[in-house]
Amino acid sequence: MTAEIITIGDEILIGQIVDTNSAFIGVELNKIGVDVHQISSVRDDKKHILSALKEAQSRVDIVIVTGGLGPTKDDITKHTFCEYFDDVLVMNDEVLAHVESLFDKYIKSPISEINRMQAMLPSKAKVLHNEFGTAPGMWILHQKTVFISMPGVPFEMKAILSNYTLPKIQKQFKCPFIIHKTILTYGVGESRLAEMIEEWEDKLPKYLKLAYLPNLGRVRLRLSARGGDKKLLENGIAIAVKKLEVLLGDIIVGYDDDESLERVIANLLTKNKLSLSLVESCTGGKIANAFVSMEGASSYFKGSMVPYATEVKSGVLGVDSEIIDKYSVVSTEVAEAMAIQSKKMFNTDFSIATTGNAGPDKGDSDAEVGTVCIAIGTPTTIVSKQFVFSNHRKRTIGKATNKSLELLKEEVLKYLSLD
Repeated sequence: MTAEIITIGDEILIGQIVDTNSAFIGVELNKIGVDVHQISSVRDDKKHILSALKEAQSRVDIVIVTGGLGPTKDDITKHTFCEYFDDVLVMNDEVLAHVESLFDKYIKSPISEINRMQAMLPSKAKVLHNEFGTAPGMWILHQKTVFISMPGVPFEMKAILSNYTLPKIQKQFKCPFIIHKTILTYGVGESRLAEMIEEWEDKLPKYLKLAYLPNLGRVRLRLSARGGDKKLLENGIAIAVKKLEVLLGDIIVGYDDDESLERVIANLLTKNKLSLSLVESCTGGKIANAFVSMEGASSYFKGSMVPYATEVKSGVLGVDSEIIDKYSVVSTEVAEAMAIQSKKMFNTDFSIATTGNAGPDKGDSDAEVGTVCIAIGTPTTIVSKQFVFSNHRKRTIGKATNKSLELLKEEVLKYLSLD
């Protein structure tokens, strides 16, 4: 079973908004065994939309369209559907009653004619109820291809997709099972990782496919299985993962999206009642954001500071200015002093300190652009390392953030092994 996603709207093409709908739809379709073959965005233009519908119909079983269902003149999806399907718009009493109820409950003003037009639908369309808005979703079967149209407003689209569209697809089509398992690795680059697991990869069953997903010092290995026997697929993935664990050991730090490195660290700290503080110069709060974005951070994360300017490192954080003068603000010595002060300031078991030169200029240090020093404060010691990541500012900050988390995990595990 194959599908294509078409998003309609000039605002997407000019970069005014980001198309998050397609990503969500792609994930949800994949969960029920539907392969997405193509995603495209088109203008609010009838000829363009008609062409996209025709091309999609020639390729896939299901065409999903989002956007262009509003009450204004630039929302032309319904009219274009009528032309494509040789159909006419008719008033749908059920949709009209819903629109009127929304106005009565939330807007407290008489419904206008332009809003009444939201209930005008192609006569061949089956309604997909929109609980949160006035524009319903539509389901049309045309020459053995299913066309589905949903609003572009993300929370409206998601509700329609989850509550009506996906169940209807599952009911009407027999789809294969598609199962994914994502293994999270840290500290080894993509090419080296490929060398380490080459023999393992070559021996994977034909129904298993491996994808490498690298990102700034992290590599996700995604195993995908597809077929009609769900138990066979699950067992195949489980066996493959066990063999991979033997090969990679502690390079593997977690599984799937909810087992990020920061999540692994958070679980370790929470379970062992350990606390953490941060002093981020070159990473500017990125590490803190990784932790506070997760629920339960207050149980282990005590606070952070971003002493970006050199004078703040000495005047506010309390790093000895003689250390800065002697070794430079971008040095392991200064990073260690920052980590020590962080532990004192926030009274924590562990701390992370970062100082570096992300570029494009060298700033207060003579260190080359891309140089970052990271220090980890533990209950028993202070460790630090210097890295040269890249000459690209965002890439350097991202890699420094990920490397800091990697080093912290190592030190937490070392400390726990001493008990």
